[in-house]
Amino acid sequence: MNLSFWDIGVIGIYIITIISVGFILSKKASKNISSYFLGGNKIKWYFLGLSNASGMFDISGTMWTVSILFVYGLKSAWIPWLWPVWNQVFVMIFLAIWMRRSNVMTGAEWILTRFGERGGKLSHIIVICFAVISVIGFMAYFFEGIGKFAVQILPWDLTADIGFMTLSSANSYALIIIGITTIYTLKGGMFSVVAADVFQFVIMTISCIIIGYIAFTSVTSEQISTLIPQGWDNLFFGWNLDLDWSNHMPELNNKIAQDGYELFGPLVMLMIFKGIFASLAGPVPSYDMQRILSTRKPSEAAKMSGFTILVLFSPRYLMVAGLAVLSLVYLSPELSSMGESVDFETILPMAITRFVPIGFKGLLLAGLLAAFMGTLAAFVNSAPAYIVNDLYKKYINPNAQPKTYVRYSYLASIILVIVGVIFGFYAKSLNALTLWITSSLYGGYAAANVLKWIWWRFNGYGYFYGMLAGLLSSTIKLILFPEIADIYVFPLILVVSLIGCFAGTLLTKPDSPDILCKFYKNVRPWGFWGPIKKLVKDSDPKFEENKDFSRDLINVIVGIVWQMSLIILPIYLVIHNFKAFWITLTIVIISMIILKFNWYDHLKKADKEF
Repeated sequence: MNLSFWDIGVIGIYIITIISVGFILSKKASKNISSYFLGGNKIKWYFLGLSNASGMFDISGTMWTVSILFVYGLKSAWIPWLWPVWNQVFVMIFLAIWMRRSNVMTGAEWILTRFGERGGKLSHIIVICFAVISVIGFMAYFFEGIGKFAVQILPWDLTADIGFMTLSSANSYALIIIGITTIYTLKGGMFSVVAADVFQFVIMTISCIIIGYIAFTSVTSEQISTLIPQGWDNLFFGWNLDLDWSNHMPELNNKIAQDGYELFGPLVMLMIFKGIFASLAGPVPSYDMQRILSTRKPSEAAKMSGFTILVLFSPRYLMVAGLAVLSLVYLSPELSSMGESVDFETILPMAITRFVPIGFKGLLLAGLLAAFMGTLAAFVNSAPAYIVNDLYKKYINPNAQPKTYVRYSYLASIILVIVGVIFGFYAKSLNALTLWITSSLYGGYAAANVLKWIWWRFNGYGYFYGMLAGLLSSTIKLILFPEIADIYVFPLILVVSLIGCFAGTLLTKPDSPDILCKFYKNVRPWGFWGPIKKLVKDSDPKFEENKDFSRDLINVIVGIVWQMSLIILPIYLVIHNFKAFWITLTIVIISMIILKFNWYDHLKKADKEF
């Protein structure tokens, strides 16, 4: 890509700015590990929401989303349910409140408030292991994505022979960008991450609007309709996908077959099945959970999660839709000519090269680098908390000086980045990594983390063996059966994990009633807590149990509709389907009105007794 002086200047100014932010905030962040990892619980919820949204606006995910919209059209809006994308709705409606009431620093520390010191120690360790493994997996995912992206957009050949191996340009770019991100994250901690994220989100939003405008004014609905198969512009589906690219780009039929999405109806049912368990389990121990624990109080944790949904999806999909449609209309002949060697994950950088004007190109590239660096920074900041706070401080040196823990946080961050990069050299594709992380690895997380909320008898041993069974089975699947689509293996991994949960629980004694009563009274979850609820009420007759299950259920359904509408709204706009656009906008407004009265107005009571 040929970059003008102005484009290179914009990128350079951005990099200098975010590194400066880290150094400016380093004194504030290095007071203690609470300041370093949680910002001392002093950061405003809306800044945390913008930071959380920026952390989810990564290059690797954007490249993947552009490629699936290009291939699957409107039906691609369902595919992120693999994560599931609507787990954020569960967090917004009730889980953020439950988690923030714990007043702890990490997800592993939170586990001890649920299980105490018996099986809780084993559970504590297994959560740390999961956090580290998932972060390493995401590091590899980022390494693969930023390398593919950078080599397409930056003009320099950075191929290097370092003796024991030859680094491709993609690998060299990835190492440089990851190194810069690590520097500013280490220096400023959570303060640096949030400040940079807010700055990055503003850049990304401007970039999204520019791309959306270019696509909207450069492409007509007639141009699109001549290049797509029947059903591409239809959100809804039957048992089969029924997208036949034979008359347009036959290579895409092979990709659909390789992805395993031809039976789309069963796929979506599996995603809903998995999504309910994965969402009810709560956020995995990473940056999303860290943002929740960084808020000042439970109601703000819920607001932060809702704000993340509001500001993330429509701007992001305005860019995604714009790049996908521009590529479809103007790059289809070139992509088709590549034959079997076509890599649809490179559509995003190709589209930027062709369609974004000089000056704006630098802004957009800075924004996309910002998106990548923001997401990576969030992981670099969150994972070491589990190593330093939950291992070193708890078991090795509990009486060290505050700055000692911060220095060990630096070391833990560096080690995790190095290990993640090493794994990144062996990553096959973004799609393979995405599917393994979302379907197999998280499948092992779901069972134990659902039961911890809703069943009083579930104990620390059940949690440990359930998580262990899930992690082992997901890893075995990755090694021995990589050709099987991960989502189809999720039910089996879930069953194996449930067997571990029930065996570990029923073959050991219940946890201490004191621990269970304290947890139930503090968090106040709904579920099967009958014996514990009775003990709590006996000791405190004024205690009010959680009777919000029905309201939470309604709000979750409305919230999923709201989130899905925010995703497809900009797609309909870019492809000039104005009838569907106005219908979707109406649904967005109605769902927000319902959530205002049935969710937002009830948040004040979330802070009761906090």
